[in-house]
Amino acid sequence: MSRIGIGVAMIFLGIASLGVFVASGDSSFKVSHRILLGGEGGWDALTVDSSTHRLFVTHGTRVQVVDTRTEKVLGEIPDTPGVHGVALAPDLGRGFTSNGRDSSVTMFDLNSLAVLGKLKLNARNPDAIEYDPVSKRVFAFNGGGASATVIDAADGKVAGTIALGGKPEFAAADGVGHVFVNLEDKNEVLKLDSRGLKVLERWPIAPAKTPVSMAIDAPNHRLFVGCRSRALVVLNTETG
Repeated sequence: MSRIGIGVAMIFLGIASLGVFVASGDSSFKVSHRILLGGEGGWDALTVDSSTHRLFVTHGTRVQVVDTRTEKVLGEIPDTPGVHGVALAPDLGRGFTSNGRDSSVTMFDLNSLAVLGKLKLNARNPDAIEYDPVSKRVFAFNGGGASATVIDAADGKVAGTIALGGKPEFAAADGVGHVFVNLEDKNEVLKLDSRGLKVLERWPIAPAKTPVSMAIDAPNHRLFVGCRSRALVVLNTETG
């Protein structure tokens, strides 16, 4: 699963529509075509489930689900005001959305897309959201609360809260019990213990500033952090 693309040849970009980018032989990219979804409202993160060929598109007050093979809309997860991201827990058959406008997390069934419940958080504006398969917990990172609300993915109940000391923007899990998050206002990357629910490391990224995006290459222990200062910082996930 990825928030960036599918396989090695195709990438989806959400603007007012989905632009499909295809890599050519010289490793450059070009727009192949666009998938028009329609409707009003802003866009945020895209999440791909490559195993089921589904693309989850956060769109204002709902999440639209697109079949990447047919490029047809399969359905929607409704009532997700100000939705930012989607976390998938395929081993449990569940998905989760971070709803910034009403500070909640929606839990839904991955197969039917039916809403299973909605959890109101005691923190403002959950933005990034990430599932950790080791602890089987969902981490909702609260942009307005400088914290992470940790949810048990099996029962949808809050397992704890982690104080971060800054504004989180994007996150990634390494699959061995660690979750990484960047702090946009502190120019730091944090390494969290998903089972102990604590901050293990704080890594400054200076001279780069304002980290806002993140991707992980877990097998090679590399973390890619995109910054508004026009820098891409690459960190070793074990040493920082």
